[in-house]
Amino acid sequence: MISTSTRGLFRSLMTDSSVGAISTAFQDEGFAPNPDCRYDDTSVRRTTTQQYLESVDWTHPGHVARVCRVFERLLIDWPDSPYLQRFYDSLRRDGCTVDHPGTGLITPPADRGPLRPLRFLATLTDPTAIQEQLDRIQRAIPDDPALAIGSAKELVESTAKVVLLERGRPVNDKDDLPALARAAQEALALHPSSSALGPDSSDAVKKILGAVTTITAGLGELRNRGYGTGHGTAAARVGLRPRHAHLAVNAAVTWCQLLLDTLADPEAPWRKTTV
Repeated sequence: MISTSTRGLFRSLMTDSSVGAISTAFQDEGFAPNPDCRYDDTSVRRTTTQQYLESVDWTHPGHVARVCRVFERLLIDWPDSPYLQRFYDSLRRDGCTVDHPGTGLITPPADRGPLRPLRFLATLTDPTAIQEQLDRIQRAIPDDPALAIGSAKELVESTAKVVLLERGRPVNDKDDLPALARAAQEALALHPSSSALGPDSSDAVKKILGAVTTITAGLGELRNRGYGTGHGTAAARVGLRPRHAHLAVNAAVTWCQLLLDTLADPEAPWRKTTV
């Protein structure tokens, strides 16, 4: 609900705070530092801040509301500066309401449902490409449906490539979206033509997988017809609304979540096939 870039800006601001003030503000809101934090920095204050930031569930509205109170407390007496303004502007792009200049109160964004970070991102070798697309989509849906649609297509591309790399499969950069998605699904025994055991072999699951497979073709076609960014258009896009962006994004998230869930599942059919 609050992007990684916003969190990074806050961490940088804490260089001019104190370890005691940072720890007290987070602890008073019920947060403890993450003992497994791997963030490496020469600044003890930034490192301390990151340890607490990593203990926040950024998909949970209650957690986000509490961390917004931490932001308020640590910045209430902060002198105005371009760096502080950048942080507040980034919060606004995330959907927060910020009363600055004024009281400094921060109202967290509404729960954005499927735009919560995808499950199991943390288990990937490098989830940054997927997270980048999610952050871009979250900012774009209300005001730039074309960017959201283009980013939804790129989200699927990034997820497919990450899955292939995690499975040790080659990535062909010349493949179009349907071909790339098919390769990723086949790598996880998720294509309707794949051989699988248990429920995954049932006609019902294969019908659902067939429908999911068409998502990638639809996303690619929607973007290629000029409704998403990535190709220049000869005329302005007409009739494109946030609801179209929601349609494309929700479809993309459904496909991506299916693949990440299956990649992380210790009992998934692809593991048995590999063995």
